[in-house]
Amino acid sequence: MKNIPFMIILLLSILILLTTSFTGCFEQQNIQLDAVEIREYQGEKLSSVNDFRENSIKGPQHINISTYQLKITGLVAIQKNYTYDEILTTFQQYKKVVTLDCVEGWSVKILWEGILVSDLISQAHPDPAANTIIFKASDGYTTSFPLNYTTDNTILLAYKMNNATLPPERGFPFQLVAESKWGYKWIKWVTEIELSDNLNYKGYWESRGYSNNGNLNESFFEK
Repeated sequence: MKNIPFMIILLLSILILLTTSFTGCFEQQNIQLDAVEIREYQGEKLSSVNDFRENSIKGPQHINISTYQLKITGLVAIQKNYTYDEILTTFQQYKKVVTLDCVEGWSVKILWEGILVSDLISQAHPDPAANTIIFKASDGYTTSFPLNYTTDNTILLAYKMNNATLPPERGFPFQLVAESKWGYKWIKWVTEIELSDNLNYKGYWESRGYSNNGNLNESFFEK
């Protein structure tokens, strides 16, 4: 009986360690931004850039923007390579407040600013056989969607959040704003967008048992 308090403390310690390992850092961050962060937009209260938890597979990526290119590849008539500045100056810009819901149980409401994925891929002239869009990141992370998810909806590839340029911790230069999807579909540090005819493609977490569609109104685990 004398060992019961010790065992309880040990079990609680293990539980805290496992929880922290899965969900990332719990400490309040103080990320440096290039503009004043707004916390309200058109009457909606916004979360802070600092309210996210760090849970990427290899930690924040620091991309050299002078050599960066966003590639549009796969089943397209014209493969594209865009510099960061070309994307910001070529395509129409949009703003939208969208909430990111993480499977870990936390959420953030952010004002995102970016371009439409549909505008980006239309310039490459997708092949009629293309039915899947695959996003790839600088850290090796990938995720995919049915192509019509991006062509039939106003899905943003964001470069700003709450009026500030995305910091490296939040996906600079580009983060996908995957509306109505769980947070693991919101890929950061996007470097390539591939059009494919592989409806069964599975990304990083999807190949580890997470739902391929990632719909918020459904379980994030495959049944």
